Amino acid sequence: MKIEDYGIIGDTHTVALVGKDGSIDWLCLPRFDSDPCFAKLLGDSTNGYWKIAPQGDIKEVHRSWAGDSLVLQTDWVSETGSVRVIDCMPIRETHPEVVRLVEGVSGTVPMRMELVMRFGFGSVVPWVHRQDGLLTAIAGPDALSLWTEVRTKGKDFTTVSEFNVSAGQRVPFILSWYPSHELPPRPVDAYYVVKDTEMWWNEWAALCGYQGKWRDFVIRSLITLKALTYAPTGGIVAAATTSLPEVIGGSRNWDYRFCWLRDATLTLASLMRAGYYDEAIAWRDWLLRAVAGDPSKLQIMYGPSGERRLEEWTVDWLSGYEGSKPVRAGNAASNQYQLDVYGEVMSTLHEARVAGIKVDDPAWALQQTMMDFIETGWKQPDEGIWEVRGPRRHFTHSKVMAWVAVDRAVKAVEECHLDGPLAKWKELRAQIHSEVSTQGWNPTKGAFTQYYGSDELDASLLMIPMVGFLPPNDYRVKSTVKAIMAELTQDGFVMRYKTQGDGGTNGEASGAVDGLQGGEGAFLACSFWLVDNLDLMGRRAEATALFDRLMQLPNELGLLSEEYDPVAKRLVGNFPQAFSHVSLVNSAYNLTYARSRGGLVRSYSSLRHKRGVLVRENK
Repeated sequence: MKIEDYGIIGDTHTVALVGKDGSIDWLCLPRFDSDPCFAKLLGDSTNGYWKIAPQGDIKEVHRSWAGDSLVLQTDWVSETGSVRVIDCMPIRETHPEVVRLVEGVSGTVPMRMELVMRFGFGSVVPWVHRQDGLLTAIAGPDALSLWTEVRTKGKDFTTVSEFNVSAGQRVPFILSWYPSHELPPRPVDAYYVVKDTEMWWNEWAALCGYQGKWRDFVIRSLITLKALTYAPTGGIVAAATTSLPEVIGGSRNWDYRFCWLRDATLTLASLMRAGYYDEAIAWRDWLLRAVAGDPSKLQIMYGPSGERRLEEWTVDWLSGYEGSKPVRAGNAASNQYQLDVYGEVMSTLHEARVAGIKVDDPAWALQQTMMDFIETGWKQPDEGIWEVRGPRRHFTHSKVMAWVAVDRAVKAVEECHLDGPLAKWKELRAQIHSEVSTQGWNPTKGAFTQYYGSDELDASLLMIPMVGFLPPNDYRVKSTVKAIMAELTQDGFVMRYKTQGDGGTNGEASGAVDGLQGGEGAFLACSFWLVDNLDLMGRRAEATALFDRLMQLPNELGLLSEEYDPVAKRLVGNFPQAFSHVSLVNSAYNLTYARSRGGLVRSYSSLRHKRGVLVRENK
């Protein structure tokens, strides 16, 4: 199935991908970065899946959400009647569960359930047996239990059930994960759990303050962002999946089940704008814990609890999504040096202060220590925002973000009345700005370029007016945006930079700076940044037109992946992608509400909590 054929369910600990055919093909338990027990998405049926669907010919399939919730409804119409399968993961403090409720709508429909339980990325076949009315599967530390009212049987290492459902009937299925040394959890009332989960999500969504024309897309994006939040720590993973390719059949397949610092400021802005202060505070607190320590060892990403060791390895036994190999677990880019993350951390903490989220003294002490490193660290080449696997460069975006780090430190002293060497930091800020303006700007190209001395463009340079490095109507900003629109767009959507798969010749001039073969799709976050740039420059009609085109890309459930292939006209990359949805929310707010110019775009007029709680300090 195509990526857009999947919906999601989740419990803010992990997320499952549910296909239009009724099959759960991806689920990592008990948390986002655990090994999957269903890995068919990246392999085949022997690697684990759970399918519940009608038998025989299907005339129609419709999918929808139960209101503004993460309860997924799939309706099938067959020759003999119609049936609905409701899927959810309850919001619980206990072990994760998947609840599937089959409801007869009309007539009588013959149904079939197939369950293949595997652990270890589909490589470990568990010991399956019955225990106290439950079907249990155990392998090493992991265990699953299935409870249902219908009869099941084992066939070819698959648990199968065939049953009929008539109008008004309900047939429940509950799959629970638990540590194998514990007893399996007791079954719950599936109907009650579904309604309780639906109510929880709808109440959470009702707190959103956005009331513009794109409300459905904004609400769905915020729900997706909440689903990608690891609730115990507040960390937000980049995506629920690993190794979904950036071009079908390609090798740009990465594990995104971790938390990226590059997303920090825009993520915080989207949460605060919508009024979700608890989530914003939790994200801020996760950030402080994760980055604490030696500033020279700051990583670009961490695990959901702040883990630092994210060793990358290849899952050789999986064939990859539509044959796209390799399948990777872990991410070697976690060991890269990326200068831009210092700007992200400093900017995020400053934005939190401006919004009224109190930051304690140890946090400012940590920031001062980071500033001590930046004084010399900004001069070093790095791998850049896109985690290139080629040589280190003096990437222009990285230097801009180093300027952001110093600028926010200056503002913390000037605006928030914190102690710091103001004169020294102002001098450093001016020094970085001067160097970037001279060496990052290519007068022949008429644009800021990817790295010093390069002729290549990079969509990350769209951040220049968004972070306040230059005003949006500066001729260099206008010229850079014009060049990006001319050279880095395909069918109107923005590519990150030119790759070897974009038709260029081999070598650095063709975009081989990333050290990788093959191309990729249009990067959706960058396309939203172009919307923001056009709007900042007063080109509101063009910005709105592009945003409306982007709103045609989510699937019918409102979900976006990392990229879009304008040629194949399909979503590509890991799914659902937090950065895409964060950027959607911010662009929608920017186009809907008045905003400040010349800095990271903010609109705090909607920050009041619908329950009447005003902007408050974190006590």
